Amino acid sequence: MEQMISIILKATWQTLYMVVVSTTIAVILGFIPAVILTLTAEDGLKPNKVVYGILDVIVNVFRSFPFVILMIIVIPVTRILAGSSIGTTAAIVPLTIYAVPFIARVFENALRETDPGVIEAAKSFGATDMQIIFRVYFKESVPRIINGIVLLIINMVGASAMAGTLGGGGLGDVAIRKGYQGYDINYQIVTSAVLIILVQRVQAVGNMIYKKKS
Repeated sequence: MEQMISIILKATWQTLYMVVVSTTIAVILGFIPAVILTLTAEDGLKPNKVVYGILDVIVNVFRSFPFVILMIIVIPVTRILAGSSIGTTAAIVPLTIYAVPFIARVFENALRETDPGVIEAAKSFGATDMQIIFRVYFKESVPRIINGIVLLIINMVGASAMAGTLGGGGLGDVAIRKGYQGYDINYQIVTSAVLIILVQRVQAVGNMIYKKKS
């Protein structure tokens, strides 16, 4: 029993490490294409069909790959950036690549839902594009952005479990090695329970923050 607790705690820490790091990087990187897409959209501040079209296709292409397939495809990149294609740190690379286009699209949708009247009012007061982005688009979209980040974290919990089946460590790795391959259903039950608890807690905290910001 003590051995199981120790293994589960270590795996939980690995899962949290993968989720937190990949989500943080993805949110930072995903904000850049989201802003560009918002600005260059037909109803944006700087409409540009070519730029929007190219970036839109890139985001859609990367969003089309199932995570397991993407993880295999980017193995060469993972080896270059992490020095290995196996392990918890290595799993962060495909997790981040998987998350960036997802959160970029979520952020774009959140930003573009900003009331056009508020944007026009800011323009009439002489606000620059950067001021409109951060003081209007971003400020008005905070609740929707929070919802998007919560959704991303929950997706990352599931993706990290899949990463574990391919040598990424974490709860997915324990469920496969100890539970499935080791014929110990207790590990499968406990890892599933921990994943459910993680998702529930993330959603609860997200809902609480959303209510405060709304």
